[in-house]
Amino acid sequence: MNETLHAVIADGATPGGVLLTGTADGLRTVLAAGAVVPERSPEAPDEHTLYDLASLTKVVATWPLVGRAVEQGLLDIDAPLRDALPAMSGSTPSAEPTIRQILTHTSGMRATTRLDHYRGAELPLYELMCREPLDDVPGRAHRYINRGFVLLGLALAHVHGRPLDQLARELFDDLGMPATTYGPLARSSRVAPTEPRFPGAPRLWGAAHDDNAALLGGVAGHAGVFASAHDLATYAERLLDSYATADAPLGAWFRAGLVPQAEIEPGLHRGLAWVTAHGGHTAYHHGFTGTSLYLAPAAGRYLVITTNAIHNGPARTRLAPLRALALKVLTTG
Repeated sequence: MNETLHAVIADGATPGGVLLTGTADGLRTVLAAGAVVPERSPEAPDEHTLYDLASLTKVVATWPLVGRAVEQGLLDIDAPLRDALPAMSGSTPSAEPTIRQILTHTSGMRATTRLDHYRGAELPLYELMCREPLDDVPGRAHRYINRGFVLLGLALAHVHGRPLDQLARELFDDLGMPATTYGPLARSSRVAPTEPRFPGAPRLWGAAHDDNAALLGGVAGHAGVFASAHDLATYAERLLDSYATADAPLGAWFRAGLVPQAEIEPGLHRGLAWVTAHGGHTAYHHGFTGTSLYLAPAAGRYLVITTNAIHNGPARTRLAPLRALALKVLTTG
């Protein structure tokens, strides 16, 4: 893993990054290389450097918050989304998919999400989004869709009567993740920058890279959380421990999340938010900015990748060798 991390950095895939492998009993190995802010300093990242998680927010914040709300009786996973939002008038087809279908990316909602198109509208955002037509019949097929998680974030705030970032702060504190937070964050060598929002602009640094999350003040159900490899390792250890001990309610929710719900491609399925492989023995999720979290629950092992690969351009293809090796290492030991 160390050789591959250095190779992708040398190839220009990312300015730097941290790999952290560990086990449920707290054994950790940290590999770090490159630079956090290459334009300013050669200072290397470490396990406490904060990275924009992008879509990893879905499984680090939104998915566990939905689990808590289900356990508290505030949400019904098989009820339509409209039941978790304020009353709406008129036709609201995008409020008909269930919360389960949103978590499994089988909602049939439109795949594109442009919240800037709603600027100046009089209706609240959730109603504007729910009035959008569906692209497919809910439950028919898997298609990765952000807008469902945007709506889940709004639904969580509604059923709790509290802002999403406050709910997340309480969750992260309970899980022992004090550095994990929604932005914005002050610029510092502890925070990895991403890329300019448009050509000629300063790099985003401590602000959500995702445009739609940015329009929501950096607090959204699909993106916006910043975390360190250290905190993600703590999260992984809590999930693995809950799985092993069947600790309710987190353990039950995690086990439910690992059950394959929809086929992505042969050998890969979507559980509740998580991607599952090897018959549900491995679960993982990626973030567009260059982050990943892998879990092997039965083996009690995990692997964290935190990079700001988007700093150098589209991250998915350039990080593919590192991510492929991470999955192989986790599953083969």
